[in-house]
Amino acid sequence: MSDKTSLSPDLPGTWTGIAPDADALFAMAEVALATMPDTFRPHIGDLVISIEEFADDELLASLDIEHPYDLTGLYEGRPLTERSIGESGGMPDRVTLYRIPILVEWIETGEKLEWLVRHVLIHEIGHHFGFSDDDMHALEDMV
Repeated sequence: MSDKTSLSPDLPGTWTGIAPDADALFAMAEVALATMPDTFRPHIGDLVISIEEFADDELLASLDIEHPYDLTGLYEGRPLTERSIGESGGMPDRVTLYRIPILVEWIETGEKLEWLVRHVLIHEIGHHFGFSDDDMHALEDMV
């Protein structure tokens, strides 16, 4: 069933209609990115944000994750805390949000979808900065 209008009116979040596609999730991520504090913006300008349906089996195996629903986002790159000043070149850092696992978590938790996308994005950006989980929670509280 793809039309939520036939489901309970107490659906989580503010999203209505069919499940959002990748473009809609990307738009939510862009809104969340715009809420980042000004001090972080110069360091995330080159960060690539992408939306995929699921992580592939090879990636899940490399992370020792058994089920594709268990991975909602992934940071790929070298944290800023591990770089030298003269370092250049290489591929841009990337944050991937996995649409289906995010939607499953949205349904299971009852959180607003926009909040959940923001939460996953900020957590992955935290890895870009080399933050601990506690640091990431503090960052999320700031935005």
